[in-house]
Amino acid sequence: MKALIFAAGKGTRLKPFTEHHPKALAKVNDIPILERNIKYLKNFGINDFVINIHHFGNQIVDFLNQNDNFGCKIEISDESEELLETGGGLIFARRFLDHGEDFLIMNADILTDMNITEFVEYHKKIKDFATLAVSDRESSRKLLFNDEMILRGWLNVQTGEQRLAEFNKGFKALAFSGIHCINPLMFDKIKRTGKFSVMEEYLDLMQTEKIHGFVHESILIDVGKPESIKEAEKYFK
Repeated sequence: MKALIFAAGKGTRLKPFTEHHPKALAKVNDIPILERNIKYLKNFGINDFVINIHHFGNQIVDFLNQNDNFGCKIEISDESEELLETGGGLIFARRFLDHGEDFLIMNADILTDMNITEFVEYHKKIKDFATLAVSDRESSRKLLFNDEMILRGWLNVQTGEQRLAEFNKGFKALAFSGIHCINPLMFDKIKRTGKFSVMEEYLDLMQTEKIHGFVHESILIDVGKPESIKEAEKYFK
């Protein structure tokens, strides 16, 4: 299976580091998070990557070259001209990914010990359009699922704003983990162009397609802030 790692973001929450570097090269216990995630996915047999770049993207390319791509095949989706967010970045990388096989997406600034094999097996068993890794943890925004773990809505915890596919019948509210498994049929379903969030598409597509959640209880840390790097260093040695 191929994996797309989103590494293009500006990482504004990680300033001052990101004033001179891409957030994907921020270090947890002296190891860049991009290296950690490539090796993490390699542990589950994934050796074929697409990495999107924008903010100080040349530093990511140099880093990969210096490390011989960690023994993997790595293709670069270069968004130097315009940062396209997750949805636009996915469409821009289509030429690397749309080959009839499901693929994985992971945010570069997520660190987790979730079992990727179990996640992919779940996705393939239910022959899903898209499967989103989720967990029960604190988050300002939650995804809402019915009893069959099919996506039915979105909730802003702070404002109470909701987007629903149907009346909320006590849906489970879970936080998205920044890891998804996608059927390439999705490329023909996405209607937006340019710069947009892939989550906006999921919330449109939940009206007509089955998008499941995969609940995990693994460690998961969003290393987007300096204090979360300190937290991650307790778990990821």
